[in-house]
Amino acid sequence: MRETRAGLSDVARRAGVSPATASRALTGSGPASAASRAAVLAAAEQLGYRPHPVARQLASGSGTRVVFAVRDQRADILRDPFVTRATAAIATALFPYGLGVASRHLSLDCAPDLDELATDRGLAALVLAGHDRAMLDALPSRLRGRTAVIGAGGADVDSAAGVGALLAHLYVIGRRRIALIAGPPWLAASAAPVAAYRELTRSAGLPARIVRGDFTSERGRSAARAILRRWPDTDAIAAVSDATALGVLQALAALGIPVPDDVAVTGFDDGPLAGAVHPGLSTATHPVEEIAAAAARSALGEAVPVTLFPSSPVFRATA
Repeated sequence: MRETRAGLSDVARRAGVSPATASRALTGSGPASAASRAAVLAAAEQLGYRPHPVARQLASGSGTRVVFAVRDQRADILRDPFVTRATAAIATALFPYGLGVASRHLSLDCAPDLDELATDRGLAALVLAGHDRAMLDALPSRLRGRTAVIGAGGADVDSAAGVGALLAHLYVIGRRRIALIAGPPWLAASAAPVAAYRELTRSAGLPARIVRGDFTSERGRSAARAILRRWPDTDAIAAVSDATALGVLQALAALGIPVPDDVAVTGFDDGPLAGAVHPGLSTATHPVEEIAAAAARSALGEAVPVTLFPSSPVFRATA
């Protein structure tokens, strides 16, 4: 079993102070009462606390913010609901540390951007989303040890379980020609839902029908039309985001195809609109806020006991 290292928040909790106060007491920088300093030093000794590189950087006054960097083809990705929810959660998680958060869009070829971030003296830590293995392998050395990721290999949702449960439900209710609108192929997190889909189709002897999406409603509309042109007998469409699934519903309504009578539809996220639309969207939960907060704490060197967060199906009228 891997040993769990005590973090600054553990010391603060044991001493009964805030993480910011614990940091000041440990570094001798900034105001902290004699009682608080004594309690913090005792807690650090009891827990065997060793400062993380980020803590040392904060103590030197050279890090004031965490950057949430999102790699995507879409220039407007920072307005995506997932990104806005994650950014708000990161800001909340950082507040006790006296740190701010800045969001930044990265292109798919983002090596120059990462090099720039590595030389930014105001950067305390980095949280990445939209990564792939090659991007992580090429991470500048000055960012290693203070970078955490949201998605595959980091704080992530168990999308294979959530999507897998929805696909199994579609099979149980008699759907045999199920199409999947998957995530983009360059995204590491796209692999898990595709694997769940291929497992179902292989084990049940169903035809595989996969098209790629980008988590937008616009792509959901065009993907639904493409699926029905290529496979007109499709009786279910599973999407890996609610936004894409809502686009599918729009396309089917425009074509006069009743849901779920002719085509069942599922999404993923269980965002606010999933239960507000008519018919209500069957989907799976995605605890974005918990995942983002865990990634932020991990980037700061804190021990994060959970990195794979559960996803459960939510059945409504579309399937």
